[in-house]
Amino acid sequence: MTKSRSLCTAASFAALFAAAVARPLRGETPADAAAVLERQTQEMFDAISAGNAAVWDRYLDPDVKYTDENGAVMTKKGLVDGTKPLPTGVSGTIRVTDFRAAFHGDVAVTTHVEDENESYHGHALHCQYRTTDTWMRTPAGWRLIAGQVLALRTDPPAVPIADALRAEYVGTYALAPGIDYEIRPKGDGLEGRQTKRPWEEIRAEAPDVLFVPGKPRYRKIFRRDPTGKITGFAERREAWDLDWTKR
Repeated sequence: MTKSRSLCTAASFAALFAAAVARPLRGETPADAAAVLERQTQEMFDAISAGNAAVWDRYLDPDVKYTDENGAVMTKKGLVDGTKPLPTGVSGTIRVTDFRAAFHGDVAVTTHVEDENESYHGHALHCQYRTTDTWMRTPAGWRLIAGQVLALRTDPPAVPIADALRAEYVGTYALAPGIDYEIRPKGDGLEGRQTKRPWEEIRAEAPDVLFVPGKPRYRKIFRRDPTGKITGFAERREAWDLDWTKR
């Protein structure tokens, strides 16, 4: 046996041994696998704060498809290259919570919340995201093959509504024949109701920008004519409007 052949054989045995160690045991329970995936997930988010791209490089499948909170579809290269140390004046932590996993053979689907606390040049920020990941068991261990992130929305801070301004919002607004939205006073605030639906509290985010608590995706943007009189409101859902006209 030549020396070169001996080296190749030794390398082959080493590779097989490494794969055997990395491969999850046949007797791995769903609970064991879930614990591994939760740990790897937390490692990945710790790596974002630390700017440690090697962690993402290790756990991402080469063909991963990852949709971020802005709707952009990211590749492994984009994700790894984008993992950099935070700029000066910015620091934070991301804690993985509400972790759940379901297994389908060598594929696992997980969902979890990332609870992010950030200091941005002395200002505290708090954000939460819901992510659904798909992992595949490989000889090297569990690798992420797909992910999708949703930004979790919360109600904005409410501001008081002056009596005179509150009175301007009161009235009935029409969307289509038979579909109205009525706004009326309630204490020092407002409430509204769409035809055949229950009354709901209305608060102000800013003058002429109202919202219903518990529905952070929606805003009521009031419109005025050149004289300042309210003519209706746009019910804004993300970037799309439903136009209601004041009767």
